[in-house]
Amino acid sequence: MDAAAVCSKAAVAVHNHADKDTFLREVYPLDEKYYLRSLGVDPRKDAADITKQFPTLADDINIPAFFDKEQIFSSVFRISSAGLQLWTHYDVMDNLLIQVTGSKQVVLFSPRDAPYLYLTGDKSEVLDLDTPDLEKYPQFAKAQRYECQLEAGDVLFIPALWFHNTVAKVFGVGVNVFWKHLPADCYNKTDTYGNKDPIAASRAMQILDRALKTLDELPDEYRDFYARRMVLRIQSKSYSKHYK
Repeated sequence: MDAAAVCSKAAVAVHNHADKDTFLREVYPLDEKYYLRSLGVDPRKDAADITKQFPTLADDINIPAFFDKEQIFSSVFRISSAGLQLWTHYDVMDNLLIQVTGSKQVVLFSPRDAPYLYLTGDKSEVLDLDTPDLEKYPQFAKAQRYECQLEAGDVLFIPALWFHNTVAKVFGVGVNVFWKHLPADCYNKTDTYGNKDPIAASRAMQILDRALKTLDELPDEYRDFYARRMVLRIQSKSYSKHYK
């Protein structure tokens, strides 16, 4: 069964609660975790849109009027089993997490805590937030954790760049609505998931990678010295004075 067929069958099962448990038993063994995410009509070109993929379900979702409809980037339909955890990561757009059924624990960290989260790309290497390995990740203890639990009907606003981690407490259905709050030309036009860094940020990171490669031409003592100078320059030129 392909992903589209599974999502279509899942949508029917969720909409008809009497069939939900039967659907889960048929498709997934009891000891397996599962996670289904809707995609665009053509995942290479189109963002997810519940009004197109699941129009009947979309009629049941009331999206708060926090932004103009023209700013909507995607609306993502998600199904997850009990205990399913999504790793700590950030998104580059503001989004609303709408809990349709079930309950979900959400942990958030401020963008200013990025130095303590041991990032690889947009994701944290620290997987166990409750009992982290502080010998391996000692700086993680400095990160300020914000936590809430979503129940059916709750909506959580997750600002762009805020790190978040979710754990489904029971079988659950949710919808994420992402919207563009920066000028449209700031975003990568090939991004259908909404998780690629803004164009200027990506370009800056590429320049930094080239600069670091250039530093490798120096002896260790010099490389260390000039790397520290680069850090100080970035701090003085780019760190915002509005944040501690």
